[in-house]
Amino acid sequence: MKSLFKNKQASPEIQDFPVLPVSRWSDTVAENLLDALPQLICTKTRSQRLFCNQAMRCYTGTLAIEMNDPEFWQLYIHPEDHEYFLAQWFKGLSELQHIEITCRIKDSTQQYHWFSISAVFPAMDHELEWLISCTDIDDQIINQQKLAQQISAQTQMLDASVDCIKLLSQKGQVISINQPGRQALGISHDVTSFGMPWLNLLAPHVRKNGQRALQAAAQGKKARFDGVTQVENGNPQYWDNILTPILNHEGLPQNILCVSRDVSEQRITAEKLHQLNERDDLTGLYNRRAFKKLLSKTLQQSKRNTTSTALLLLDLDYFKHINDAMGYVAGDHLLRVLGKRLKNCLDSNAYVSRLGSDEFSIILPETGDDQDILNIAAKLQKQLDLPIRYNGQFLNGSMSIGYAVYPRDAKDSSALLKCADIALNNLKSGGRGGIQMFSQSMLDVLEESARQLILARQLIRDNSIFPFYQPKVRLKDKKLVGFEALLRWHDEHGDVQLPSRIYKSFQDYDLATRISEKMQTSVFQDIAQWLKQGTSVLPVSINAAPVEFLRDNYAETLLKRMQFYKIPPELIEIEITELSLAEGGASYVIRALNLLKKAGLRISLDDFGTGHSSLTRLKDYPVDCLKIDRSFVVGMQNDPSILAIVRAISQLGPGMSLDILAEGIEVTEQLNTLIDCDCHIGQGFYFYQPMSSSDALQLLQKN
Repeated sequence: MKSLFKNKQASPEIQDFPVLPVSRWSDTVAENLLDALPQLICTKTRSQRLFCNQAMRCYTGTLAIEMNDPEFWQLYIHPEDHEYFLAQWFKGLSELQHIEITCRIKDSTQQYHWFSISAVFPAMDHELEWLISCTDIDDQIINQQKLAQQISAQTQMLDASVDCIKLLSQKGQVISINQPGRQALGISHDVTSFGMPWLNLLAPHVRKNGQRALQAAAQGKKARFDGVTQVENGNPQYWDNILTPILNHEGLPQNILCVSRDVSEQRITAEKLHQLNERDDLTGLYNRRAFKKLLSKTLQQSKRNTTSTALLLLDLDYFKHINDAMGYVAGDHLLRVLGKRLKNCLDSNAYVSRLGSDEFSIILPETGDDQDILNIAAKLQKQLDLPIRYNGQFLNGSMSIGYAVYPRDAKDSSALLKCADIALNNLKSGGRGGIQMFSQSMLDVLEESARQLILARQLIRDNSIFPFYQPKVRLKDKKLVGFEALLRWHDEHGDVQLPSRIYKSFQDYDLATRISEKMQTSVFQDIAQWLKQGTSVLPVSINAAPVEFLRDNYAETLLKRMQFYKIPPELIEIEITELSLAEGGASYVIRALNLLKKAGLRISLDDFGTGHSSLTRLKDYPVDCLKIDRSFVVGMQNDPSILAIVRAISQLGPGMSLDILAEGIEVTEQLNTLIDCDCHIGQGFYFYQPMSSSDALQLLQKN
């Protein structure tokens, strides 16, 4: 133990002070020996001679002459320790017993330090009355005090924590528990010793998880597991338990710290949020998120049990009309009532979800054959037959239902949803209302459409699209009067292909517009080149798909492109189909045609008679030419009714100042019949096949 004497230097006058004469029990050698010791030593003989060694004199700063007072050293005991010191002192003195006292002694600078005082009281026949040896333990006491303060602070911190904190041995015995832990486990505050197995404090159904976590922590790994305790007459408490190994100086696990946090509120809140996240706010049915989980879970169970599961998708017909006519509040009322009816009319093992807007889904586990599914679907449809009133008005309507069956139609949840959606869309595209079962042919059609769109994008990217020119002739003398630009493209072998293999791309605005741009640019470049060579160019007609007009800028874009290539407007004719004038964007089409007509372009109505022809509306369209569809030309030889249609269309020309052109003329009989019907212009293989731009130039030069 470190001695204070080690750091203290005696003054010269103390060091040089002559040694007092020795008593009978001591001699000069003994005193010199005591002076050499680092402990503070003081002795008293029965003849009242007092001796203090040099360490004592230096520490207290007292001259030897002052030490003749037998009680001088008691003046240096700390006042708080003085009473205890005297009690122990007189006890040892009266009983002649050795005593050990820890107290504080004042030094020469009036500072107190801790010492361990050992006092010896020899027998009465001994010359020495007592001997005191004081060992400096100030650093030790201070360190102990600091450690005690730290332990106290740590204990207070642990007790102030809301977590249940336990210190465990490697084998899982409890060493200590903080106050919240005692309260949670019902352990009295007075208990100071533990040792019980920690696993026994856990609920039986979580002990296996606790055992695994304890083994991991004993191996130096951090572990975590969830626990739950059932409080008597209360709600269950959920705990998050974290076990952390405490390592020794060699890095090996020594003890285990277990922190258990009560996460009951978070768990309850999470469960509520989970329910909210999986429920539709409007109807209270499962939402799309929950539907996906339920479908996946049901199919897994169906696979284990080798049973079938049907998925039905329901869509309300013309629901938008209700929102537009009566407001969204009325539409919401309809959805709420219908959602409740759908749920109530099905068995408890069926799952009803609202996927969004007016679309619902029904999952039917362990379903029977198609007839059973159709019966259930019919029952669902009848839910809209029952009156639904809002503000005195009926909201009834109809619904379309498409369905698919696992594992017959699909092997997983995403594929099954896709199949049911395909069936529903197939039904809606052919007319709303009814029940549609999925079939592979529907998927084949969609896959073919996807292939066509992919191919179209590739052709655009590779710049493989170019025009061929189909000559138009006057029927009576077969004189060339113009061309129709037809789309062609080269395949990977360099062969020329027809547009039928990318037909679906003309129903996509982006693809149709980009293809049209390439076609128009190529045609305008050819015409500009022909004009530059001094050729007398005849009008060229260009086809326009209905979707090209949806951005309402078709005319402006076309005219700007013509202006760039300096193409005279009388050389361009735009061909549209009747479908363009019958769809929702008809107003855009008519506006564009009027602009083009005003700019000097001709307008031709293709496939006339095959769509929604209306002679009363025809006079309002800026049309210059009607084209009789090829199907009429082919069929008029054998069907008098078709011949009558061709004749009637041909008669429209003179009365409405329209040119009439027949497509697909291939034999002489067709030509003669058309001439007899007073049709003046035609095109077809009978005259020319579609040709390249170089061949078209030669034909123009020859003409």
